[in-house]
Amino acid sequence: MNEIKQILHDFKNDTITIDEAYLKLKEAPFEDIGFAKVDLHRKLRQGVSEVIYGAGKTPEQIAAIINVMRSHHQKAILITRLSPEAYAELGRLGCEVNYYPEAQAGVAGSIPEPEGQSFIVVASGGTSDIPVAEEAALTAEVLGNRVKRLYDVGVAGLHRVLAHIDEIMSASVIIAVAGMEGALASVLGGLADCPVIAVPTSVGYGASFGGVSALLAMLNSCASGVSVVNIDNGFGAGYLAGMINRIRTEGESKTQ
Repeated sequence: MNEIKQILHDFKNDTITIDEAYLKLKEAPFEDIGFAKVDLHRKLRQGVSEVIYGAGKTPEQIAAIINVMRSHHQKAILITRLSPEAYAELGRLGCEVNYYPEAQAGVAGSIPEPEGQSFIVVASGGTSDIPVAEEAALTAEVLGNRVKRLYDVGVAGLHRVLAHIDEIMSASVIIAVAGMEGALASVLGGLADCPVIAVPTSVGYGASFGGVSALLAMLNSCASGVSVVNIDNGFGAGYLAGMINRIRTEGESKTQ
């Protein structure tokens, strides 16, 4: 009898309470495959299954992790920072993955239908910021969120932002992706009544210092309600936005 069956058996026989059983399930083990310890119960603990960071892993390692996760019925597996070469090799290994080149990410399985009507806005300052914005948007979608994309709406042409004021003011959370001086996050933070997650990108000329200038500008935003993730960390922004939006979605379902 495996550990989960034993927990259920103990609960059925009234040897543990429902709260004790739930706690034990949250602490259930991972699967050790030598080079990785695949966390099989992260969704139970955190609400979101483990995501594979593709950079630095061989295609064989990625395929092995995917196979373990699939064997435990994970329906959508996100692989971030997946190079085109690694994606092609996964195909040769017989590992079926859908590739999203702009996001430089792959998804094994199907992206779920979004729940509820609340949505996340992902806005990019310029076209050059789209790869990071797409990583954020795809991450949020894989986590079951509705996403609206507003690309190339940087403050160099403020009218481009204002043309989407309805979406900005209706969003449950906004992800602002920008390089250069990173001003987009402050502008959106001053327009919206929802949390704004700022993502500095490494886009810009020499004095942008590979995104450090945008990072410092976003950290010093005068708009309230703006939080900041690391440079080029679209995944982190999409994940956090998904968590915030899930609270809104759960609230919608309770009022229906």
